Amino acid sequence: MHTVVVGTSGTTAEDVIAVARGNARIELSAEAVAALAAARGIVDALAAKPEPVYGVSTGFGALASRHISPELRAQLQRNIVRSHAAGMGPRVEREVVRALMFLRLKTVCSGHTGVRPEVAQTMADVLNAGITPVVHEYGSLGCSGDLAPLSHCALTLMGEGDAEGPNGTLRPAGELLAAHGIAPVELREKEGLALLNGTDGMLGMLVMALADLQRLYTSADITAALSLEALLGTDKVLAPELHAIRPHPGQGVAAANMSAVLKGSGLTGHYQQDDAPRVQDAYSVRCAPQVAGAGRDTLAHARLVADRELASAVDNPVVLPDGRVESNGNFHGAPVAYVLDFLAIVAADLGSIAERRTDRLLDKNRSHGLPPFLADDAGVDSGLMIAQYTQAALVSEMKRLAVPASADSIPSSAMQEDHVSMGWSAARKLRTAVANLSRIIAVELYAATRAIELRDGLTPAPASQAAIAALRAAGVQGPGPDRFLSPDLEAADVFVRDGKLIEAVEPVTGPLA
Repeated sequence: MHTVVVGTSGTTAEDVIAVARGNARIELSAEAVAALAAARGIVDALAAKPEPVYGVSTGFGALASRHISPELRAQLQRNIVRSHAAGMGPRVEREVVRALMFLRLKTVCSGHTGVRPEVAQTMADVLNAGITPVVHEYGSLGCSGDLAPLSHCALTLMGEGDAEGPNGTLRPAGELLAAHGIAPVELREKEGLALLNGTDGMLGMLVMALADLQRLYTSADITAALSLEALLGTDKVLAPELHAIRPHPGQGVAAANMSAVLKGSGLTGHYQQDDAPRVQDAYSVRCAPQVAGAGRDTLAHARLVADRELASAVDNPVVLPDGRVESNGNFHGAPVAYVLDFLAIVAADLGSIAERRTDRLLDKNRSHGLPPFLADDAGVDSGLMIAQYTQAALVSEMKRLAVPASADSIPSSAMQEDHVSMGWSAARKLRTAVANLSRIIAVELYAATRAIELRDGLTPAPASQAAIAALRAAGVQGPGPDRFLSPDLEAADVFVRDGKLIEAVEPVTGPLA
């Protein structure tokens, strides 16, 4: 099993995904353990002084004005976890919770939080045991950290609340810890606060969304090429010299991907004589690299933000190397929230242009010789008419999900926390958008491959043939009379979501970006 070593200098997107989705084992580096101990020494020294220090010897948020006596401080730390574990709604997915916990551990190990080494080790032990705290959908405003989600995770470390075991069974957290030989932690000064105060949930969802969208953007380049081919379009618009004079990096990548898929096609460039010669293709075909390219550049920006956040230590207050413990606002989720919203916008637009190509394939007035709705016997058969309805419904929801969450703010904590990021909400809706985008691309794939197969006497590109063969081998049927369509569409979605489309064409095209 892959092992991820947590040090003091942050982590990588690859490590987050390895832990969240691949159940990678976690180890703390000797450097991290030393940094934890050093920072804890600073906190212990401050705790012994009479002067109040936020998070160490005071209340929290709007209650920070109260000085807490030493005999109540352990109770203070327990209480912040219990009271902040106030989430409601459906359970959050296991991979999100694992990413959330791992990223909090990453910050704890930075040496800027003042948490004892044994608390960090317990966090690693819980993850390694496959124990997943129950975290609920609602409870984070994306400022002062993802408070409620992180509180539910900290509650598990204390042996309280419910958690899911490695076999998927829900049990009291104390029982699961005992079954794996893990002692519950007894929190001391600052530790409860340090376990709650970060952007870890929204960041974990951003990292996973970026990985998924990278795969979907490559898949969308392939389906756009298949649609161009099925519509007898021209691949001349993909020429590198055309994209070099508008040098957005993503645009050139998308055009190169489409060109690689279409190499050797016998369908491209067949300008048919309808009412008038077709001298250029519709925007949804001709501008596919420009739209997908702009989205790719947005992914690159979001990845830069994610990498910076992965290298950050987000807590309040923080322990500085010179021994100061200072309050700050680094927990504000604005940088992450903005790019989460930006990704929802570009995902919606990619889905929108894919749906327009699908609709064109199904319309006999615009498909240049294909049967209505790609039906076997139009009128008796409805073909893919309602598949486009489903795709359109998904696109419509994508547009609603593209409304920014980060443009909203609602005051909390008696106006002490009077501006919040809503980054968790942005991340939650992006996850839905990513799932919808996969389905939209799957419908375009289903329609485009059927349309290519209906072009009798014309030979598709070798990469297209490979895609069609792999899709059929996956159980997705080709042209023919009407049948129960939902299973085919679901299978096509799995094919796209799992990267099988890319795997099918790359042996022909070479690696696609």
